[in-house]
Amino acid sequence: MELFGFTLETIYMYALIIGASLTLLYILFGDLLEGIFESLSEGPVNPTVVLAFITIFSAMAYLMERLTSVHSFIVFLASLVTALILVTLLNVFILIPLSQAEATMAYSDEDLKGRIGKVITSIPVDGFGEVMIQGHGGNIAKSAVSFENDAIPYDTDVLVIEVKNGVLHVVPHEKFD
Repeated sequence: MELFGFTLETIYMYALIIGASLTLLYILFGDLLEGIFESLSEGPVNPTVVLAFITIFSAMAYLMERLTSVHSFIVFLASLVTALILVTLLNVFILIPLSQAEATMAYSDEDLKGRIGKVITSIPVDGFGEVMIQGHGGNIAKSAVSFENDAIPYDTDVLVIEVKNGVLHVVPHEKFD
C-alpha cells in the first residue's frame, strides 16, 4: 500500500529514524529545552512520552509491514495499541515516580532529632563541643551542648534530643543488649 507516493514501510522507517533521532537529541539537550520552554514540561503532554510513542509505534509498524503479510490496517491498529500500552507503562511506572523523587542531600535541623552521633570534641559543663553524625550523603559535624548540663567525654555515643539555633542538645546514648 502507498501513501503520498511512498510505501508504508518507507514512511514507518522515516518516522522511526526521525523519532529515534529526536529522542536522542531530547535525552542530550532536554534540560536545556525545558529551561528555555518551561511550559513544555508542565503541560498535559510530556515530550518524552510523545517521542517514545512515535518511536515504538513506527518500529512496531515497520517490523510488522516488513516481516508479516498482515493487512496494513491491522498493522496500524496493532502498532497503535502496542505503543499506547508500552508508553502508558513507561509513564506510570518510570516517568511519574522519577519526577516525584527527591534528589537532594540537604537536611533540616528537625531531621537530626533522635539521631545518634559521636562526640569528636569533648563537651564540657556549660560549654560547647562537637558531634559527628553519619548521614546518607556524608558525615555531619555540628556544635553541641549537653542537654542535662553534664560533661560528655570524647568518643562517647550521644543521642540528639533537640536542636536550637543550629546547636545540638545531646545526652549520652546507652546501648541496650
